[in-house]
Amino acid sequence: MIRVILPTHLRRLANSNREVEINVAAPITIRAILDSLEETYPMLRGTMRDQTTLQRRAFVRFFACGQDYSHVAVDDALPDLIATGAEPFWVVGAMAGG
Repeated sequence: MIRVILPTHLRRLANSNREVEINVAAPITIRAILDSLEETYPMLRGTMRDQTTLQRRAFVRFFACGQDYSHVAVDDALPDLIATGAEPFWVVGAMAGG
């Protein structure tokens, strides 16, 4: 089981808790996690990535083991701590303003 922390607005949309657990087939990658999240919570489709291009939305960030993985290739393997469920994968709504 992969643990995923969702930001408040996605949590409300999915009617879920702050942390969700999903089954993800190996290898554990950002693409695999997002595919599983969207399959488990269809209402999240298009919220974290564009449905056509599958590119990450500009104001969504991904973190694993305290590191920003937002610009890592979506098919690169994530750390073993994520794959084993020891650490959660974070989806964060980026903040902007001035």
